Amino acid sequence: MSDWNSIPCRMSDFDEHLFGRGIHYEIYKKLGAHPGEMLGQCGTFFSLWAPHAEKVSVAGDFNDWDPEKNYLKKTREMGIFEQFVPGARPGQQYLFCITAKDGRVFWKADPYAFSAQLRPGTNSVIADNRPFPWTDGEWLNYRRAADTTRQPLSIYEVHPGSWRRQFNRTEADPGFFNYRQLAEELCVYVRRMGFSHVELMGIAEHPLDASWGYQVTSYYAPTSRYGSPEDFKYLVNRLHEAGIGVILDWVPAHFPRDAKGLALLDGEAVYENADPRRGDQPDWGTKIFDYGKPQVSNFLIANALYWAEVFHIDGLRVDAVASMLYLDYGRKAGEWLPNEDGGNENREAVEFFRHLNSIMKQRNPGVLMIAEESTAWPRITCAPEDGGLGFTYKWNMGWMHDFLEYLGKDPLFRKGVHNLMTFSLTYAWSEHYVLPLSHDEVVHLKKAMLEKMPGTEEEKFACLKCAYGFMYGHPGKKLLFMGDEFGQKREWSEDRGLDFHLCEVTTSDIHADLEEYYPGKYDNPHEDLRSFVAALNRIYREYGALHASDDDSRGFYWINADDSYRSIFSFVRRNRRTGQCLLFVVNFTPVARPDYCVGVPKKGKYRLLLSSCLKGTEEEGFLTGKPGEDSTGELFFSEESSCDNQPCRLALPLPPYGFAVLKFNERNYRR
Repeated sequence: MSDWNSIPCRMSDFDEHLFGRGIHYEIYKKLGAHPGEMLGQCGTFFSLWAPHAEKVSVAGDFNDWDPEKNYLKKTREMGIFEQFVPGARPGQQYLFCITAKDGRVFWKADPYAFSAQLRPGTNSVIADNRPFPWTDGEWLNYRRAADTTRQPLSIYEVHPGSWRRQFNRTEADPGFFNYRQLAEELCVYVRRMGFSHVELMGIAEHPLDASWGYQVTSYYAPTSRYGSPEDFKYLVNRLHEAGIGVILDWVPAHFPRDAKGLALLDGEAVYENADPRRGDQPDWGTKIFDYGKPQVSNFLIANALYWAEVFHIDGLRVDAVASMLYLDYGRKAGEWLPNEDGGNENREAVEFFRHLNSIMKQRNPGVLMIAEESTAWPRITCAPEDGGLGFTYKWNMGWMHDFLEYLGKDPLFRKGVHNLMTFSLTYAWSEHYVLPLSHDEVVHLKKAMLEKMPGTEEEKFACLKCAYGFMYGHPGKKLLFMGDEFGQKREWSEDRGLDFHLCEVTTSDIHADLEEYYPGKYDNPHEDLRSFVAALNRIYREYGALHASDDDSRGFYWINADDSYRSIFSFVRRNRRTGQCLLFVVNFTPVARPDYCVGVPKKGKYRLLLSSCLKGTEEEGFLTGKPGEDSTGELFFSEESSCDNQPCRLALPLPPYGFAVLKFNERNYRR
């Protein structure tokens, strides 16, 4: 009989040294479950870090779940247990049985498991480690060389379990699309709509659908709801082949107290801080990672790198950053422990972010790190060497709240809150921003985006088009949640698919005409809105004025920010390198302005690229016409007469809820 205890350790002294310092960036190749062959027999190497454990065994399908059959040997002083188990093969479930020093026994999932049992089960699964045949090399080369801050970034946020559902769903089978089905339909839809990236919610394994993926139990395992890890790689590969980037929601702020999860892994605090003033998150009833412990920060940083390097993920949207930065987040006086200087800054979390973002940029240039941070913490997107946290982008939550508050007002009262739409331009260049209209804004009685708009149904659609037009003109990258693009009427729910039946064509039948929007093309208001968003994406992608100068205040200037009485905004986006400019004019009331004149910088021609208005006003002599290239877009000519503190004016009669984008070049005018 073979002596499996004599097998050399997988963790070397150097591995332990790196892990102890928190810089073993591929620690997942050592810890966890790794199929292989030893002494002529196939099996699996199991390895677990459990620093307070008295003993550890592994039980699973391969040994009839008997915790006495396969004990792991303690090989390292820091508490690493490992063993080769012959006969344990991919697809089989397993758990670690951990005996604490006081004799208590805990059954725990593998923190480094690459696959997990289908919910609601939480067992770990031995994953197949065969290499995947990637074919996205061209995309990765492009990503590596791109300056993302000067590229168009238009994100479509997707919850895979509720984007679409199968029609023949049952109580036992919720009808989820699997990763491979999503690969075929989502690729076509996102590409036709003109989005540059998808952001996928809830990919790391989580047992409760209603948590949306923010209560993670297996950080290294793509959720088995939609298929295997190989299936998920297929989805990423297909999206890349279609020229679409993939961003994942990533949750390093907290983890659930599930019995088989990370909490009290070996009977004591391992991944969390032992002091509840630092280790518990009262708002969510969860545990907080101990970022000052090198092995814990290593677990998270290696996990971020794992998604980028093993699954070719193009970016991570980091959830709940504010809860990590502030020691008193969600706590009352006396419930939190200050730092050594008596402040509320979590300096360990700050160093964690600097380390994470620096090593990601070093190892995977072009991968986006996006902070969902809701406070005024400074220098989120500045480099660590300059005192920042090193993120690529920050969600502009201030803009989002002001924007939605304004849109929720009756048009009669919008003049009283006009500054809600202009205030964000006072700080728009203090960080690299993403403008998010995310899932959080269309749940919990907040209403769907369409239903946030006041007025009749026609007015709701017209106002929402104005809102999206303003958003795409505003400096900052863009994010829309699924369903927002066609005017979903019901609030989003993870328990059902989107109401695509409201549109004229299904997601699988969608055609290139969505990229050719013009007023009145579609009678169906949902199809009309969807094609309008596709047109915005096309203009955003094609005109550098809208994306190449997001980090430069000279790429934007107001024409009139103060027309509060009429609730009209006019501004210019400029590409300073080429002189190309886009003039935006937006009327946020259902009142016609047939005599409206807008100031412009020079005398010359202005070409209409895109317009919209309240249905029924298209033929009343207002701003209309089919937009397109220079040969098709309607022309307007300015005259030398001062207006809006500009030397020239442009007669631009606006219909109710009129929106217009016009192209001009500041270097090419008739004198």
